Amino acid sequence: MARLGGSSLSRSLRLATLGVIGAGAFVLGAQAQTPASTSLTSMQKNPDNWVMPTGTYNNWRYSPLKQINTKNVKNMQVAWSMSTGTDRGLEGQPIVIGNMMYYETSYPNFVYAIDLNHPDQIAWKYEPPHDDNAPPVACCDVVNRGPAYSDGMVYADALDGVLYALDAKTGKVVWQAKNAHPQDGQTMTGAPMVVGKNVIVGVAGGEYGVRGYMTAYDAKTGKQVWRAYSEGPNKDMLMSATHTINGATGKPIGAHSSIKTWQGDQWKVGGGTTWGWFSYDPKLNLMYYGTGNPGTWNPSQRPGKNRWSMTIMARNPETGEAKWVYQMTPHDGWDYDGVNEMVLANVDDHGKTVPALVHFDRNGFSYVMNRETGAPIAIHKYDPSVNWATGIDPKTNEPIVDPAKMTSDGKDVKDICPASQGDKDEQPVSYDPQTKLFYAPLNHLCMSYQAFNVKYKSGFPFVGAIVNMIPGPGGYRGRFIAYNPVTGKTVWQKHDMFQDWGGAMTTGGGLAFYGTLKGMFRAVDAKTGKILYQFKTPSGIIGNPITYMHDGKQYVAILSGVGGWAAIGMADNLHKASAGLGAVGLNATLTDYTNLGGTLMVFALPSKVASAD
Repeated sequence: MARLGGSSLSRSLRLATLGVIGAGAFVLGAQAQTPASTSLTSMQKNPDNWVMPTGTYNNWRYSPLKQINTKNVKNMQVAWSMSTGTDRGLEGQPIVIGNMMYYETSYPNFVYAIDLNHPDQIAWKYEPPHDDNAPPVACCDVVNRGPAYSDGMVYADALDGVLYALDAKTGKVVWQAKNAHPQDGQTMTGAPMVVGKNVIVGVAGGEYGVRGYMTAYDAKTGKQVWRAYSEGPNKDMLMSATHTINGATGKPIGAHSSIKTWQGDQWKVGGGTTWGWFSYDPKLNLMYYGTGNPGTWNPSQRPGKNRWSMTIMARNPETGEAKWVYQMTPHDGWDYDGVNEMVLANVDDHGKTVPALVHFDRNGFSYVMNRETGAPIAIHKYDPSVNWATGIDPKTNEPIVDPAKMTSDGKDVKDICPASQGDKDEQPVSYDPQTKLFYAPLNHLCMSYQAFNVKYKSGFPFVGAIVNMIPGPGGYRGRFIAYNPVTGKTVWQKHDMFQDWGGAMTTGGGLAFYGTLKGMFRAVDAKTGKILYQFKTPSGIIGNPITYMHDGKQYVAILSGVGGWAAIGMADNLHKASAGLGAVGLNATLTDYTNLGGTLMVFALPSKVASAD
């Protein structure tokens, strides 16, 4: 039975019914290797490397490296830096394989290789052909979340929908596959994930009526292996009426599980795009990801629960077959995309160790799920200001929506918390097995939302809402927290003027790293939240830190380059407050603190300090 936080149930009833679980319940499960995952599963065990965008398949963004620690991080300094050659938002991170570092920029999607023995020299640079049709249909800046690696090849998504396989030694194109079409509003901003023989990618474009899908390509040849849509007939979604389970009910989804929740053919422009982060459990041989908002933003135009937008998906990465689904925000009326990362850890559920999935959703609720069955274990509000729903119905496992905060055609609904950017957007959390806590960079925002009718036309915006965002209660826009999603307890938190849009990383040195929109790169004590180090980088940070060891020395790297939805006004030179889907007015003063620009920053301890530790 799920532990439900923030619901209309009384606290005493919740405790009597659901029991109490203490902090410290998260442990790493055994990672049995399957033939489909042996190579990268083995490689990720070497902490000297950062072999995939998320660090490891379980999405912890944790490194056991501890040469840099709470005692000496105050001495950390810039080891080297590099201009990216771009000035739009940098939302990804490098990867490190042996002596080589690879990273990808925002459009025009330069891919760089740096020999760490010679960081003053670019080993190779790949610049894909430019498709000028792509930037105009990129909803929230021309960002990219990084390349992937496997078996001597680097895989990179380009904004215009082409997936490139590059020779890791030379940067030459081995194969390319067209996965999206900008003329239809489709783009690619996410990071690929390689599982065994397949490289798996998503698609962006929910604000253009794109029908979301995930696609697997043969990693050696680029041939399409499978494609699974987010909406439509069960066969298109690679779902089974009898074998795919609805985690909210514990029952099979049945026939026409998606189509019957849309009016007419609305599912064909239903959104549910897949531009977030992916994770993978080698033991269960399941991959996990979330789907985005339904189209349009006007819920009056699409009556029904709009399945399977806003949904956690568990699929077999070899065949694409869905084992279970769990819809978090049925009939979304706020743009609470469900694409945020799924973190895999084990949890103690009433004395039994269960393989779990932890997800901080845009809608303001944290979800702890049984990752084998999709059944909820614990659901809590991780920001107490959440008011669009009073809690989770214990019978249906669906939100209890406050009717006063439900949007509809022609109605201006005020003071909805969180805003459309959510209490957390794509900026990834980190799980630290030492403290057994999650470290989450967050937004703290509310909004007014006025929906209106809009007609679909391929390649044109399909939004149908005017949004104005404001800081949440207390007047600040960002939080960085240490949090236990089983109990719903925030252990400590730090407030920031602007959203904390950069990702988090924790290390064996007792540190949590993250960046701010102002451009401050921080290391804080993971136990207390005390800032132990900070450095003002050339631009605001929306990227994600990594760490690696080279030649006996630990390094920490971050991409500095403001942009993304949080800073779309700066990135796209927009000035009307409601522009950028409401983001421009929210952060109009950000220009007082930072400028556009792209820089790779790499930090380390001075040699004497490093050798002493």
